[in-house]
Amino acid sequence: MEASNNFGKFLETLRGKASLRKAANKSGLSHAYIRDLELGRNRTTNDVIKPSPETLRKLAQAYQYPYTDLLKKAGYLEETSTWSKPAQANLDTIWYVEFGIQSIIYYSEDGMREEQVESLVAFTHFIETLTEHHFVKMDMHLFVNLNKVKKYASSEGKLYFDTYENAPFIIAAAIPQKKYHQTILDYVAFNNGHNLESMGNPCPSSLKAKFFT
Repeated sequence: MEASNNFGKFLETLRGKASLRKAANKSGLSHAYIRDLELGRNRTTNDVIKPSPETLRKLAQAYQYPYTDLLKKAGYLEETSTWSKPAQANLDTIWYVEFGIQSIIYYSEDGMREEQVESLVAFTHFIETLTEHHFVKMDMHLFVNLNKVKKYASSEGKLYFDTYENAPFIIAAAIPQKKYHQTILDYVAFNNGHNLESMGNPCPSSLKAKFFT
């Protein structure tokens, strides 16, 4: 990981002119903890602190910064390029994917896995493949597998991958959340076995068109 002070200053730069409380509201983290991260230390114990990948994911969403790139800045991922196109991962097992500048990170019950992608054509083809597997764009760099969403806290924009509130979740951006609100509700009901006979496949015909907007 980079020296804590350097990475902390980088986080402060990302926050910009936004107040700590505004950053806390967007990320779901406390404003005191965000400030500790910027200083690189716990102000109560004076211990050096290292943000977890989950904390970085929340900050990336709050600051609209690519999650993969933030992981690299924090030292969790190496700056390497080994893939020319996305591998044929079993997308049916993936919860969601994050796009960096030249990378894709897959998240599933088994953890996270990164691939480097150098070809824009490969990226475009991969996005089309995601559509076929019921993934939709929920933030600038975030695509979620609706077949894996088990709970939807609409007031907070949270999509959970289990029925418990302490389960892994992502936060959808406001505009796509509004756009897909009913679609998410349909998928959650379907994924939990509710009204299966009457619902059939919940994927609307307009999903592919909406995906790219």
